[in-house]
Amino acid sequence: MNIIKIKDITKIYGKKTKALDNVNLTIEPNKIHGLLGRNGAGKTTLLNIMTNKILPTNGDVTIGGETVIENDKVLSKILYIMVDSTFPWKIHKVFRRMSEFYPEFDIEYANSLAEKFEINISKDSKGMSTGEASIFRAIVALASNAEILLLDEPVLGVDPNHREMLYKEIIKNYSEKPKTIIISTHLIKEVATVIEEVTIIKNGEIIRNQSVDTLLASAYAISGRAEDVDEYLTNRKYTSIEVIGESKTVIVLEDVKDKDVKLASKLSIQIGDVELQKLCMSLTEN
Repeated sequence: MNIIKIKDITKIYGKKTKALDNVNLTIEPNKIHGLLGRNGAGKTTLLNIMTNKILPTNGDVTIGGETVIENDKVLSKILYIMVDSTFPWKIHKVFRRMSEFYPEFDIEYANSLAEKFEINISKDSKGMSTGEASIFRAIVALASNAEILLLDEPVLGVDPNHREMLYKEIIKNYSEKPKTIIISTHLIKEVATVIEEVTIIKNGEIIRNQSVDTLLASAYAISGRAEDVDEYLTNRKYTSIEVIGESKTVIVLEDVKDKDVKLASKLSIQIGDVELQKLCMSLTEN
């Protein structure tokens, strides 16, 4: 099984810039994972280390028990096209060239996706808009049939309709041919319906690594008059405070099973679920 283990990874650029700080992470195979965090949190650095594009200052990454460092056998299982990747050919030629590196690359599937997303395969791949380039990179990844796909900001610049179509295609592809998919993004709202596992990174450190369901069960939202909300929050951890007039909304960092329904009712406080995007944003606030 292609379990990805990231052990004690630290990356320091120059003398002072610490992009990753002693990161430890296990990524189970054949699941869709979300690597979430704000820009500059260390997501891309981690992906680059996982694919041997850069070396860590300390630590090691293994896939199926083997290191990724200078290991072509292991790296051949992964397809990672960076957000700024470009190819010096027309799109149809890129598809042909990819089949040379990935023997199971499905050119027919790639062409059908290009038609579905209105991508002209006769077009020069360097002449695409930001949204077209994002879709094109996703098509290459999905058609590769690689065992591990790393999708870095896959919907950058993509219009809402095509974003929804692309995420549906990712789910369809995964359902038909299970694989490990890691989606790295700071655009969380749409990806929330796709990912099963979530890793949140902040300032180079992993602050959460669990299933989406478990993460969402670890917090809830309350709203009401500010003074009543403050009374409810006594001895509770919380974050993300929004105040409008005399009303206050807060995310309580407490298991939903521990919410005090009687107290909330007494104080006329409303209790509700918290969205993944709001929770991630609040947890990564500086």
